[in-house]
Amino acid sequence: MVAGLLEVGWAIGLKYTDGFTRFWPSVLTGLAIALSMFLLSLAARTLPIGTAYAVWVGIGAAGTAILGIVLLGEPASAARIGFLALLGVAIVGLKLTAG
Repeated sequence: MVAGLLEVGWAIGLKYTDGFTRFWPSVLTGLAIALSMFLLSLAARTLPIGTAYAVWVGIGAAGTAILGIVLLGEPASAARIGFLALLGVAIVGLKLTAG
């Protein structure tokens, strides 16, 4: 879960790095990338890699889309919200059926 949340952090952080030309946003984004990958590797010790990776990416994709709506003024259409809800169901389902 934390690895996925850090993925959200670095994905949103990319917007603030301005192409990695801003020092502190770039440093924080780089740290979030490294820590997120490290935590994913720890999760893969106990979860099947397909599940661990899919949940990590799903949390990152959903969280980034939500924060894009909230922080960056991206569109929040009913269809987009509906598909984010479906993604949430898929993430939970994958985690619950991991074995």
